[in-house]
Amino acid sequence: MFHGKKIVVVMPAYNAARTIERTYAEIPLDLVDEVVLTDDASRDETVEIARRLGLRTLVHERNRGYGGNQKIGYQYAVEKGFDVVALLHGDGQYAPELLPQMVAPLERGECDAVFGSRMLEPGSARSGGMPLYKFVGNRIIRTSAIFRRIK
Repeated sequence: MFHGKKIVVVMPAYNAARTIERTYAEIPLDLVDEVVLTDDASRDETVEIARRLGLRTLVHERNRGYGGNQKIGYQYAVEKGFDVVALLHGDGQYAPELLPQMVAPLERGECDAVFGSRMLEPGSARSGGMPLYKFVGNRIIRTSAIFRRIK
């Protein structure tokens, strides 16, 4: 628990065997109550590695796509009564060490949702491995935002 909030990290993964251990090691475990890996029918050792790490692992028998993989994690979080859900990709494309800053406005009651973006810091998206077509698409639709509670 962090400041009275029960926090879960939902980690969607698909063929993330090469990165899952490193990503998990970077999560500030003193901040979260549980890490749940949702596997989207990976063909590599993602599930075996996650289980060896002691992660609760929810496995799809067939690939449901990114949205379907997220939904199972959100459903789990709701059923278990978590206050905060942090979505963190198992392939390491986002920085787990930023979770405290991401969770802080939620726990203070300043907002209902926080969305991180690799697009905020110039050059970080492309240098972090974002393909050019995704970079261009993200620039066009401007997906980075923090939504404030409507009063």
